[in-house]
Amino acid sequence: MRLRSPAFRHQGEFPTRFTCEGENISPELSWEEAPKETRSFVLIVHDPDAMRRNGFTHWLLYDIPSTINRIRENVPKAAQLADAGVQGQNDSGELGYVGPCPPSGRHRYFARLYALSEKLGLPAGATSAEVQTALDGKVIEQAELMATYQKVKTG
Repeated sequence: MRLRSPAFRHQGEFPTRFTCEGENISPELSWEEAPKETRSFVLIVHDPDAMRRNGFTHWLLYDIPSTINRIRENVPKAAQLADAGVQGQNDSGELGYVGPCPPSGRHRYFARLYALSEKLGLPAGATSAEVQTALDGKVIEQAELMATYQKVKTG
């Protein structure tokens, strides 16, 4: 399974447009070659370099139907998305996507897509810990895309 974005390449620079210094909107992501037995997908965007235990989760999207292979740019902050599943709570305590905004230095941002044998069945607004726990025993395959970002403006 492969995960891609027209906005950035793997190990490239995370575009400012999708960060706190830009429009702070979610980037488009798409995938291919998912296992045939996939029943749903989970997408997690995470910064392991954040100065807090377990890093910082920027986006949780789960129970994405197996018929979907693309998440459009600028996903609304709605709990349920007709074409993209259910959104969880990012580590800012908000529903939906929040862009990279490292307080200092260059951070890595991992977009991870999980192909699952079943839906998670969690309510909207689940936390990163709840999603991680629910993934246990359901992951068939995963794909990853990583980009880095360092704020241009300081202070």
